[in-house]
Amino acid sequence: MSYKRLTPCIFISDGKAVRWFDDNEVIAEDVVGLAKHYNDKGADELIIFDLSDEDEEHEESIGLMKKINRVISIPMIAGGNIRRLEDVKKILYSGAKRAMLNFSKEDSVKLVEDASKRFGKERIAVSLNDFDALFKQQHIIDENSTEIVFMHRLDLNSVMNITDVPCVVVTDTMEQTEILKILKCDGIKGVSGRFVSSSDMDFDGFKEICTEEGIQMTSFECMMEFSEFKLNENGLLPVVVQHYKTNEVLMVAYMDEEAFYHTIKSGKMTYYSRSRKQQWVKGETSGHFQYVKSLIIDCDKDTLLAKVDQIGAACHTGNPTCFFQPVVGDTITEKNPLKILESVYDTIIDRKEHPKEGSYTNYLFDKGLDKILKKVGEEATELVIAAKNPNPEEVKYEMSDFLYHAMVLMVERGVTWDDIVNELADR
Repeated sequence: MSYKRLTPCIFISDGKAVRWFDDNEVIAEDVVGLAKHYNDKGADELIIFDLSDEDEEHEESIGLMKKINRVISIPMIAGGNIRRLEDVKKILYSGAKRAMLNFSKEDSVKLVEDASKRFGKERIAVSLNDFDALFKQQHIIDENSTEIVFMHRLDLNSVMNITDVPCVVVTDTMEQTEILKILKCDGIKGVSGRFVSSSDMDFDGFKEICTEEGIQMTSFECMMEFSEFKLNENGLLPVVVQHYKTNEVLMVAYMDEEAFYHTIKSGKMTYYSRSRKQQWVKGETSGHFQYVKSLIIDCDKDTLLAKVDQIGAACHTGNPTCFFQPVVGDTITEKNPLKILESVYDTIIDRKEHPKEGSYTNYLFDKGLDKILKKVGEEATELVIAAKNPNPEEVKYEMSDFLYHAMVLMVERGVTWDDIVNELADR
């Protein structure tokens, strides 16, 4: 049985979320906040449509997509105003899982093959407004994309006889029976539109209804049953929680069967509280949710490793991780590249906030942005020259100089290492 998803859609016009089906009626001024709302309420993925015509407005929409990607943990498919490969790249670099090309436009039909070759067909989706477009372009769609977004109701059984590409249906219906009918169709991976995009949509509640109707709704497909795990003397499964990007251990907690399956279903880490003797969703009161990236059982099947996207602090004390109190050893000597770069960055911030006489860093800040930019340019040139020489030691030295001056520029312009890491991760 295939797993189905609830996929709200946001239409962006003039920097606002609008109801496309009702003459672009504004439904939310805060597009990013609306996306986070869907994410936190249990949506499985998100579709973003940019309705802009002007390049300047399109760039604003790309900026909003980047901001959205940084506050959600669910996949994002985005499209609109795509006229060249550079537009596809911008959308993918904003953090979208797939860029969506509108096949009602002739340019998109020509562009999809180039986009598929450059970025991979798994990064490309197409949107269709009618059945004829699918029939005429079926071979191009099958060869160059991995998702179809249908923008209206149609004979879904006929569609499934033409293509094997998974489909999402965007519909304006508010009838629950119609939504259930769509989800029951083979080849439909999800439903979007007015019903699931309602601000008061109860995703978990509707998933329960879907389950009762025999529709499998889940964020993840579980490959093992809870009964296969070895539990401790209290009937619980220990869970080690790790940040999926940094591999930092955040906390240790426990699951019972109910918490395990709620985690699978919701995509949010859910535990069993031994003190309160009840299930609890991490972040339910604090907002510091842990979104599941993967669950891995150890060799003895008695401890679960959860890799998560941690929102805010993992520890109730406000620390990023529960493991912050040294007992033996000196963690400062660990040469974690990011930690070292962060340490240098923090020192540069301290120099700016608490100037020291004779400090070269303070000299750069006193001279201002133009001086800092001049030094960054000079160090980049010296790095290029060093790389042409046979001695790699020169590259190490010049690279270190360049990174230092780049970090001074980062502090001057208010850019953090988190910003850089997030941008690289998006790409």
